[in-house]
Amino acid sequence: MTSTSCMMVIFGASGDLTKRKLIPALCNLAQAKLLPPQFAVVGFSSSGLTTAAFREQLARDFQTYATNPIEPNVWESLLNRTYYVQGDFQNAAAYDRLKTQIDEARREHDIAPSRFFYLAVAPAFFSEIVRQLGAAGLTREENGSWTRMIIEKPFGRDVSSARQLNRDIKGVLDERQIYRIDHYLGKETVQNIMVFRFGNSIFEPIWNRHFIDHVQITACETVGVEHRGRYYDASGALRDMVPNHLFQLLSLTAMEPPVSFDADAVRGKQVEVLHAIQTPSTEEVLTKMVRGQYGAGSNGHGHMVAYRSESDVAPDSNTDTFAALKLSIDNWRWADVPFYLRTGKSMAKRVTEIAIQFKRTPFVLFRNTAIKDLHTNRLVIRIQPDESISLRFGAKVPGPAMNVGEVDMDFDYARDFGKSHSTGYERLLHDCMLGDATLFQRADMVEAGWNVIQPVLDVWNALPCRNFPNYAAGTWGPPEADELMRRDGRHWRPIE
Repeated sequence: MTSTSCMMVIFGASGDLTKRKLIPALCNLAQAKLLPPQFAVVGFSSSGLTTAAFREQLARDFQTYATNPIEPNVWESLLNRTYYVQGDFQNAAAYDRLKTQIDEARREHDIAPSRFFYLAVAPAFFSEIVRQLGAAGLTREENGSWTRMIIEKPFGRDVSSARQLNRDIKGVLDERQIYRIDHYLGKETVQNIMVFRFGNSIFEPIWNRHFIDHVQITACETVGVEHRGRYYDASGALRDMVPNHLFQLLSLTAMEPPVSFDADAVRGKQVEVLHAIQTPSTEEVLTKMVRGQYGAGSNGHGHMVAYRSESDVAPDSNTDTFAALKLSIDNWRWADVPFYLRTGKSMAKRVTEIAIQFKRTPFVLFRNTAIKDLHTNRLVIRIQPDESISLRFGAKVPGPAMNVGEVDMDFDYARDFGKSHSTGYERLLHDCMLGDATLFQRADMVEAGWNVIQPVLDVWNALPCRNFPNYAAGTWGPPEADELMRRDGRHWRPIE
């Protein structure tokens, strides 16, 4: 569905996100004829650029970051409808210049008054930009037009800051206008979780505590903090990944069936799950939550430096680069089914996946055979780098003896539907233009996620870790993470 005439305004337009993701995503939408003919982009940033210089910079960057071949006339059309305003985010006069540029572009390209703003800036500027836009009259909706705001993570750094940020933004905008983005939800496999669960009658009846032993959610990267040391050292793995990315995956996996795919119906069920997660006590933080920090090591491609040796990182930093949690969801479907989450930097493999481990079948049928152990069924939903779904089950090994081997039944997106060259932002930008907030976080979802991890933050802040670094770069994290599973008679799924 092509969206209606509108304009996109990018704050932080000279940054990495714009050239690497946003402009290529807009080009892909234009190539697919999903952008309206009456559409324009206005970039706003403090960099001293003109519209002509901004266009030249985008043209150079596009040669590097384009994910698909784009017809020259499509690219030229989009580039010629791209403008730039230089200004300080805290300067009211800059917003007057922005308003003038928006009005000029609207008249030149016959664009409707509807617009959406993308805040690709540091979180410290979120509230100020929204306030300035409101004061300049740029958030008003008149004569059937709409105004929407896409806000990048992190949305707060704890419960109190998330609540304050919600109050600040909702002082200018209604909740229906706020689109808190999580780029993980732009991935096809994440969107497919609901289709997989609720569109296939063979899975939903066994998606509960009677059949599932536990769930593992892993989001690991092989890279360190790279050029993000200043941001990361004030954040850490827990803040950076768990209340947004991992809790989005958890809530989609564990949610009850919504009455429809309407945005609030889906998000209402997701937030129910987050509210049902048992808030950990201090004792549970100490026994069920693991933190780590990488030291020097190797990933097979060369030497990797320790976190404390990274640029813009304190040499005695106690920031976590790895976090593992055992969580319990206190509702009828998931009682006594543990959810294990782990995320980390400088790990052995780049992978994001959800592994559903089913319960073991009774052994009584095989007691007089050569089979010594029955392996359990496992469903793995792989989100990156290769989007796929696989189901592992037992089958008899050919031969006269009764032996069981494990086999996998695989679905691979690239093989079965063709390789996707999307940035992961196309669906999210398009949904915002259509007014579909299903894949965006609501205020209560954000606060519910922070509520769960606030006790962990409190304990970790009060008791600095004394054994950092406690895992070598290029490995699967600290030994305490393995012990967390071993105490329950389980282990992390070996990832090939």
